[in-house]
Amino acid sequence: MSKPLIFILSDSVGETAELVVKAALSQFDDGPFDVQRIPYVEDKGTINETVAQAKEYNAMIGFTLVVPEFRTHLLNKAKEYDLECIDIMGPMMDAMQRFFKTEPRLEPGLVHKLDEDYFKRVEAIEFAVKYDDGRDARGIGKADIVLIGVSRTSKTPLSQYLAHKRLKVANVPIVPEVEPPEELFKVDPKKCIGLKISPQKLNDIRKERLKSLGLGAEASYANMDRIQQEIEHFDQIVDQIGCHVIDVSHKAVEETANVIMSKLREYSS
Repeated sequence: MSKPLIFILSDSVGETAELVVKAALSQFDDGPFDVQRIPYVEDKGTINETVAQAKEYNAMIGFTLVVPEFRTHLLNKAKEYDLECIDIMGPMMDAMQRFFKTEPRLEPGLVHKLDEDYFKRVEAIEFAVKYDDGRDARGIGKADIVLIGVSRTSKTPLSQYLAHKRLKVANVPIVPEVEPPEELFKVDPKKCIGLKISPQKLNDIRKERLKSLGLGAEASYANMDRIQQEIEHFDQIVDQIGCHVIDVSHKAVEETANVIMSKLREYSS
């Protein structure tokens, strides 16, 4: 006797239905079985063909179809052919509709769209880590956004925040003694964002940073003359690039991120 056959129909890839079917099959010890997946069902013709095959092979059917018309059609055809046909997701959706008192979106493949969204976010986060603080200038050309600024202008936390929005961000510190990478002057200025800060605000932030490290506030890192020198150098660089500049002196990371995303939308419109 041939192995028992189960057809799985789905208007997406069918992984959810196959996992449920295999989980149920694991509770039976009747030997091997075959599972045949029919993905991306978009018409009644495909449903009719599968039902006919299921009848020929004495198979059963499991399905995840979110379009009510297709669900009803499949159940009616299976009944007509006297086949076992299980709606894997429909009853749960119906119960949720009653519970939430709202209509489902009825859009196939949303689980996989969510998965894709998740992986894009992870990829963006890994990108931000890899190309943080000018570690590798090659990231400048690959990035969606390039942040530049002197030390302590929130480049790293801003990169991570934007990464959670699925944007690939590289950031480059601007230091008078270090020549900026040449890639910075080749990138589209619209992709580059300068982060400016007032000398007094930067002085306060750096003093606190030195204090947290157990160092004295008199170090050159927090010296006003040194800070002024860095900011003037930063101004020269952003003028040379011709990029947009945001004053982050009194902005939270979220506020700066919103300004950047708004600017990107403006450029793309």
